[in-house]
Amino acid sequence: MIELEGVPELIDPVMVAAFEGWNDAGDAASAAVAHLDREWKGEVFAALDAEDYYDFQVNRPTVWLDGGVRKITWPTTRLSVVRIADANGKGKPRDLVLVRGIEPSMRWRSFCNEILGFAHELGVEMLVVLGALLGDTPHTRPVPVSGVTSDPDLARRLDLEETRYEGPTGIVGILQEACTHAGVPAVSLWAAVPHYVSQPPNPKATLALLNRLEDLLDLRIPLGELSEDARAWQLGVDQLAAEDSEVAEYVQSLEEARDTADLPEASGEAIAREFERYLRRRDPQAGPGLATEGGVADGRDGSYLRDTASGRTRPPKPAPKEAKESKDPGREPGGPTDPKGQETRGPEAKGPDSAGSGPDSRKPDAEAPEDSPTDSPKDGPADGSEG
Repeated sequence: MIELEGVPELIDPVMVAAFEGWNDAGDAASAAVAHLDREWKGEVFAALDAEDYYDFQVNRPTVWLDGGVRKITWPTTRLSVVRIADANGKGKPRDLVLVRGIEPSMRWRSFCNEILGFAHELGVEMLVVLGALLGDTPHTRPVPVSGVTSDPDLARRLDLEETRYEGPTGIVGILQEACTHAGVPAVSLWAAVPHYVSQPPNPKATLALLNRLEDLLDLRIPLGELSEDARAWQLGVDQLAAEDSEVAEYVQSLEEARDTADLPEASGEAIAREFERYLRRRDPQAGPGLATEGGVADGRDGSYLRDTASGRTRPPKPAPKEAKESKDPGREPGGPTDPKGQETRGPEAKGPDSAGSGPDSRKPDAEAPEDSPTDSPKDGPADGSEG
């Protein structure tokens, strides 16, 4: 039995989780939860025992100095709670339980059961897991975010995709399945990160996840400097792409494919939905800088890149076009960026057995996106990541 002391009775609580590693291309998902924790000043109330779930040769502890005293921070998963006094701009309060950690190295079922134990004790109404995958999507377009669930009723009620994926999975897929068996409504939101610029951070993808979470939960999320970071990121990637004609040509081909795929979305129903969102966000109580589905509040396409002088690697040269299409029979067709329903893979897209920087361009079902390799831990070159 999990006993929680010092945690007040929560109001309409929703648990929002993200895990570094395989399910977190560009660190987009973990950065989104960190943003919520920072903006709403979350208070940590629990941490899972690192000894139970982590291989310290894979996720190494870090040593730091506190007033000359050496201390150790162990890799783990922490839970914090935030109270939003005015969640929807109409004076209605709501609580979020934030779960942020690293994909565990072992005992995944026990790990999920412990998370669900906290959810049960806190009266959590729904669990939302954030993830990010590598995809054949251009950095110049709005970041695609897909919402999926294993619950048919929830899919209909919240206008989500019902997962049909079969194949290897990560902790996001395992946790969502555990929620299904436990009767806890669960949703996963997946952002597609351009595979040719997969190095973290990617604030444009983080912003897109927060946009979708805002719509899903009817929240008003303060963005701070995230919109400006997203714009700077895109300008930086634009500059890198302009330096290489082959990369620029490849990006243009992705843009054409994306624009073709998006044509059916310009329906009357889609336009009406976007207009309703626009009117909802015009509420003067919301203030400037609120998240929008396109990226930033002023209607421009937001994005970000660190200063090129910081050592950021250039986008790789694109592979021949005939090599882009995946032949892996275990992959689910119909990825989010291919207009013909064929799953494609461009330069740097990783296979299921590699240890790349994030999930590949698989269709973002409840288990699909997390079934791609992830980046290795940041502690040192000797730390490999589980696949």
